[in-house]
Amino acid sequence: MCATITMMQENVNDYMGNFTADGAIRMDGLDVTFEFDIAPKSVSFWDGKIAKVDDTHYRMTNDLFFETGVYVSFHFQVTYTDTKPNVIAIDMAGQDVCDGTFGFTTMEPYTNPCAPTGMKKYDYAQAQRSGHLPEDQRVSPWRWDSALDDGSDVGHDLSGGYFDAGDHVKFGFPMAYTATVLAWGLIDFAEGYEAAGQTDYGRAAVKWATDYFLKAHTAEYQLYGQVGKGDTDHAFWGRPEDMHMTRPSWKIDREAPGTELACETAAALAAASIIFKEDDPDYSAEMLEVAKELYAFGDEYRLEYHKSITDASNFYRSWSGYGDELLWGALWLYRATGDDTYLTKAQEAWDEFNLAEDALQFSWDDKKAGAYALGSMVDPDNTMYADALKAFLEYLKNDAKYTPGGLIFLDPWGSNRHAGNVAFISLWAAKYGDPADADANREWAEGQIGYLLGDFGHSFVVGFGVDPPSHPHHRSSSCPIPPQSCLHHDWGWTQPGPNPHTLFGALVGGPDNSDTYEDKRTDYQHNEVACDYNAAYTGCLAAIIEKK
Repeated sequence: MCATITMMQENVNDYMGNFTADGAIRMDGLDVTFEFDIAPKSVSFWDGKIAKVDDTHYRMTNDLFFETGVYVSFHFQVTYTDTKPNVIAIDMAGQDVCDGTFGFTTMEPYTNPCAPTGMKKYDYAQAQRSGHLPEDQRVSPWRWDSALDDGSDVGHDLSGGYFDAGDHVKFGFPMAYTATVLAWGLIDFAEGYEAAGQTDYGRAAVKWATDYFLKAHTAEYQLYGQVGKGDTDHAFWGRPEDMHMTRPSWKIDREAPGTELACETAAALAAASIIFKEDDPDYSAEMLEVAKELYAFGDEYRLEYHKSITDASNFYRSWSGYGDELLWGALWLYRATGDDTYLTKAQEAWDEFNLAEDALQFSWDDKKAGAYALGSMVDPDNTMYADALKAFLEYLKNDAKYTPGGLIFLDPWGSNRHAGNVAFISLWAAKYGDPADADANREWAEGQIGYLLGDFGHSFVVGFGVDPPSHPHHRSSSCPIPPQSCLHHDWGWTQPGPNPHTLFGALVGGPDNSDTYEDKRTDYQHNEVACDYNAAYTGCLAAIIEKK
């Protein structure tokens, strides 16, 4: 008997030339070949298919779905004449189970990857990828490769990129916004990133998205903007490694365009080209060329993208329209290229869509406030941008709604995210805007970030500060380490205890307009995490660090 297979139990029932055996082996799907020391008379397998390879080798398979690393139980019967055969080797999907290297390795408890710095008032420097994960990913070491077949339905490799939030759909529109704003922080608050030792990690986070965008741009007038179906995905609570549902790929092209998606992806690639221009000029140039193509695509073939990628309608429809992305993308392309054509495009979008009005937030949907800031830097002689930025910041301080505890309340869904987003604009203005307003802009923004980090009595950042969230609406971190199941009703969505894994640094949705907040996994409106929640908030921390 193979001595290292301790889960294998022989002689469960040994009688008159037969024995039955139970197996329990950790695996992802069943494909196991047993080798016996002598030829059995026959082998029967009730849980799937069995094939006789030769006299001493039998292969057992089935098509059942198994979670990552769980114990898979199966039963078989061996019939023999005189001498009982013993199992001397087991091969699982080409791996030798008996060599001592196969199996699941128990992980050590995970701790915060960022060492404390002693920074006060908060340690600002401390404060889920898809595809084949790199060795240097440090946010979620309980994660393994996932969704490697994305794009197989259309014949393109669409693995990689970011899952949206607590779910596992890859929504390209908010992903592109996240990449743009992360890159913006790395560019304009570079000293803060350097002081915190986070520059390389930040660049890697951006590149994970831009690598995906380059793969998703499969032709000049074609961009894949979503993988996965929202409702189908939301019906599954489990590890991304264990997804077994169909994951359709959705694209925009000439026949079914999408201006917001094309122009926001162009903005992300243009911004990223700036941060890689010196150290990786070839990659920077590649991104810039694709950014130009995508902006031209979005400008020439105009249509709201949710009309082409219809599944996005219930999740990430852009209610602000596509005028702000035409402006935003043009400004980023001008900053990356210095080509005055893009300033002209920006002016045209400004005039056509009356973009000086109605900026009430800064988000994946509405980029106007960000464009005010960026435009005031790259086109300083055109005072319309600086004037609009000043008016927006005055609205935040004087006319916007606040909770009793002092959090600006711009939207009931992800209130913390919206506070962090506009705090970024205010901190940017404190550094690059009107010097007369710098102190007021910085003080106001630091107050908003202070609320998120614990000024109101508890932190809203997982793994940080006093009484942080321990039940965020996030599937991966809610699942126990295999072989425990995540699909069982005691885990995942409804299990009462804290998430087994700490998603360090994730900002949860936030309180309602009365500061009420419960740390409940099932309350996705207030306790979900998302990539776009952290994008501007991360830049805020870098901005604050620069002044500490």
